[in-house]
Amino acid sequence: IVCKMYQFNKINGETIDYLSYTKNIVKKFPSVKIHVGTDSFLLNDNTRYITAIAFRFNKAGVHYIYTKKKFPRIKDNWERLWRETELSVDIARQLDKQKVKIEIDMDYNSDERFFSNKLVAVAKGWANSLGFKVNLKPYNQIATSAADYHSK
Repeated sequence: IVCKMYQFNKINGETIDYLSYTKNIVKKFPSVKIHVGTDSFLLNDNTRYITAIAFRFNKAGVHYIYTKKKFPRIKDNWERLWRETELSVDIARQLDKQKVKIEIDMDYNSDERFFSNKLVAVAKGWANSLGFKVNLKPYNQIATSAADYHSK
């Protein structure tokens, strides 16, 4: 159950239209690398998701925007982590329709000792089948790092 409407914010709290904002950045900085990633956390009776779109300007730094979504508490770890993939892929697909090249940062570990590794094959396979490059922990976690920062 993925939401089609997103309210994105800059880090200063200003609400923006993420599609036009991203298109403007790409127009001004054609070599920008764009990453989408989602992190989740449990808070009281809710599961909260933070999805970030990170704009990497080569060696000049990173700028990001983010959105927060709240769902009733999800106790099952697979379901909670899978929704992270759904949210990231949904936003990546919306951006892809605008002809913006996207990488998806998944907050799943490539190390089999971690539970999140169980989702790697299916989540990465789905995103790859849609044409997206996928980055897993511990590599290139630009957007999920921003999302994690706002989950605290």
